[in-house]
Amino acid sequence: MARMSVAHRREALVGAALAVIERDGVHAATTRAIVAEAGMSLASFHYAYASRDELLEAVVRRVVDGYAAAEADLEIEGPLEVESLVRSAITSYVELLRADPAREQGMIELSLYSIRTEGLRTVATAQYAAYQDFTESVIRRIAEVTGTRWKVPTPLLARMVTTMTDGLTLGYLVNRDDEALDQLTELVVAALMQQVERD
Repeated sequence: MARMSVAHRREALVGAALAVIERDGVHAATTRAIVAEAGMSLASFHYAYASRDELLEAVVRRVVDGYAAAEADLEIEGPLEVESLVRSAITSYVELLRADPAREQGMIELSLYSIRTEGLRTVATAQYAAYQDFTESVIRRIAEVTGTRWKVPTPLLARMVTTMTDGLTLGYLVNRDDEALDQLTELVVAALMQQVERD
């Protein structure tokens, strides 16, 4: 087998960890299960990552980078109405949820597992910090291109959006009700529009 660079090894292990988490849950994503999924040896894992925790943080980054790619596709450029951009941003996430519910379920599991597991809380902290940063960047871009001002500071508004999308996600994973998801998406948009500062 050709020798893999550390970067390629890391990418393969992140992909394998995501596959195991999506298919079998976080509890099943042991280092042995991950290297088996990647077709690597355990020694290869330790060559690429210092610990499973470090790998799990890389998994979070990969998923958040996927959100960032989706943000780039939002075409958040003026002149557009703030409501249409808010709807586009929320709908973009909702479509990711519909397209890959197993991934979103895995990320929720990863959050809860990290909180409950000694020494892993930093993974959940890093995960939600990444969500917060991503969401805040979208909110700021929308404000910039529309000349909008928000009633509350953008970090707080980003936390509100993250909380609401967590609720959308969990509700959809439990019920798989597309019609309810569409209705709730509109309620989230309406809630965000309530935070627009009107002149």
